[in-house]
Amino acid sequence: MRVAYVVTRADAVGGASIHVRDMAGAMLAGGHEAAVFLGGEGPVTALLRSAGVPVRPLDHLRRSVHPVRDLRAAAELARAVREFKPDLLSLHTAKAGWIGRLVASRLGIPAIYTPHGWPFGGRFPSAARKAFLYAERAASRGAAAVVCVCEYERALALRLRVSDAGRLRVIHNGVRDAPPEMRADPAASSGRIVSVARFEAPKDHETLLRAVALLPESWRLDLVGDGPGEKQARSLARTLGLGERVRFLGYQPDPAPFLARAQIFALATRAEGFPRSVLEAMRAGLPVVASRVGGVPEAVTDRAGGLLVPPGDPGLMSDALSKLLADSGLRQRQGLAARHAYEQRFRFERMAEATQALYRELA
Repeated sequence: MRVAYVVTRADAVGGASIHVRDMAGAMLAGGHEAAVFLGGEGPVTALLRSAGVPVRPLDHLRRSVHPVRDLRAAAELARAVREFKPDLLSLHTAKAGWIGRLVASRLGIPAIYTPHGWPFGGRFPSAARKAFLYAERAASRGAAAVVCVCEYERALALRLRVSDAGRLRVIHNGVRDAPPEMRADPAASSGRIVSVARFEAPKDHETLLRAVALLPESWRLDLVGDGPGEKQARSLARTLGLGERVRFLGYQPDPAPFLARAQIFALATRAEGFPRSVLEAMRAGLPVVASRVGGVPEAVTDRAGGLLVPPGDPGLMSDALSKLLADSGLRQRQGLAARHAYEQRFRFERMAEATQALYRELA
């Protein structure tokens, strides 16, 4: 089988680009052919090449909406797809999804679209969400299937009449296991909290920083990630007097060592699909404190794996962190439950098997 993956951004590594790297790599390892088409050159192209995945940069594919450039991107992608002659297109994130579905329809190639969080699902202002909703409805018939990474995404698409039920499939994200030495010890007394998140909406570092500022216990916070909001977050940390208790560690290709040294994982966010960072924390055996948005409650529950709080509430997030910091036994129990949930439901192999079965069905 020959699969062409299309993803929008080359300039920032995120969950979608890592998903594409891993799925393309699995197809290649299984004796299939795969290539990734994406917008320009950047950290994502380096990530793919280092994994041995063929890359085909596109000059005109960009995240921002620009009618003339987007038409050029569609023509450029169509030429590249004709040359590659795939059995199907696997489209990831909104812009690649819109342009890719247009190209797939014109060329008569089946397409699978994975939004990795609907663009109308709370990530943007109200007016933009309406525009995205109408665009998704218009493009919906261009995909043979739409893969939702969580049940929340599927329910939202059905409620807003984005696609018919027959096209919508749910395949939860999965992550590859890490070596045993990358497991955390949540019962340890060092009080280290870690968050892995890009400094860009919908992630909400402000709420997390204000939450830890309220903590009375001894704690340390490691922030793994980069992005346009990092400067503002650093300024807020100084204003709150957090000093050396917060470390800004930048983008890390593999966050596993930082998770292994922590006792709690935290994610403050305003909107989500099904965040990979939460699954990586569960893989490490960490209890999770996270915003109750999107598909997060499908991975973490208050009874197993961690504590969920409403988005944008520093006080309640601080209370949840304080509860875990004060009780090593609770951290250990929640961490064990998180690891068990990962092993049962969120291994990469499980996701890859379900995705490849869909490929075979449609190709």
